[in-house]
Amino acid sequence: MITEFAPAKINLALHVTGQRNDGYHLLDSLVVFADVGDRLAFQPSDTRRLTITGPFSDGVPTGPDNLIWKAVDWFDPTLQLDITLEKTLPHAAGIGGGSADAGAVIRALRQWRPGGPDNGGLVALGADVPVCTLGVTSRMGGIGEDLRPVPRLPPLPAVIVNPRALVPTAKVFSGLNRKDNSPMSMPDYGIGDRESFIHWLSAQRNDLEKPALTFQPLVRDVLSELTAQMGCALSRMSGSGATCFGLFPEIDAAKNAARRIAASHSDWWVQVTTLADHDAPGFGTQT
Repeated sequence: MITEFAPAKINLALHVTGQRNDGYHLLDSLVVFADVGDRLAFQPSDTRRLTITGPFSDGVPTGPDNLIWKAVDWFDPTLQLDITLEKTLPHAAGIGGGSADAGAVIRALRQWRPGGPDNGGLVALGADVPVCTLGVTSRMGGIGEDLRPVPRLPPLPAVIVNPRALVPTAKVFSGLNRKDNSPMSMPDYGIGDRESFIHWLSAQRNDLEKPALTFQPLVRDVLSELTAQMGCALSRMSGSGATCFGLFPEIDAAKNAARRIAASHSDWWVQVTTLADHDAPGFGTQT
């Protein structure tokens, strides 16, 4: 049996810089990963079977529409596997979800069968699948296929919150006032200095945040709760929402903030995490 972790993806910044003739949006995004996520287990089998457990298992398809099987087919359509998915990440939440699971599938299959196809065609499975397959802090460009390594960031204690509300991704993109926004400014990655990194990050944006507020007002409530917490240096939405994150100076401040938010909103998904590279495969280790 092979097991693999599928960490939540967080867009610290997400700038929409254009739109291609085929409709795909061009992005400039800084992506990090949390230490919370789904878990997958794989065994060879005579048939294909996907078993889903965990708090967010309801409604997850087990058939060929699931990105897990699409990732298997991308790697080798002849493979027969018995896969168990422990689903702990909320659906359609702007934190990877199915893309994180697909990335975990590809990493696991490369353990089992070293080599396989290169990452060039992965973006056909989804814009987040290439970066979720690498699983390391990256600057993501193009439609998700242009991944550039980033110096190791200072660990970022954080609270991530989802109000258990769906945000329609297509509508969020269609709600953008303009598609040719400016890219991120010259990065200051801090190189161990959390304060200077957050100062730079505060000047960046998530261009999808404003249209998301139109379709899901609960995003504004989440951002307000995070911003109001003692020590919160920055709050922002991840991806197309509705998950938002707040950055804190140390993990104890993040834990205290999470306790207060969870006590006030028992129906929200609230997690404490450190945004960093967590035993990630790294650039250059995958073909």
